Amino acid sequence: MNTSEIRACRNPANGYEEEISSLTWLWVFLFGTLYFIYKGIWTHAILSLIAAMFTLGFSWLIYPFFGRKIVILSYAKKGWEPVFKLDASKN
Repeated sequence: MNTSEIRACRNPANGYEEEISSLTWLWVFLFGTLYFIYKGIWTHAILSLIAAMFTLGFSWLIYPFFGRKIVILSYAKKGWEPVFKLDASKN
């Protein structure tokens, strides 16, 4: 899945769209574990905290590169549909 073309994720049950920021890397870099908690991605919240403890914070320089994909995949696992940048149709 090419995540660079996804602008949002849509809940198929009610049509609500959650925008996926292109600055996700910045929020993960600045807030780390707290950002994943805010988004409800508990697995990565715990993993990022444990990784930060074992690497003395070095993992927080690596995790931002994967932040956007982690958020998109977490929505996909919940059954949300990706909305692409060129997709103008809204249900």
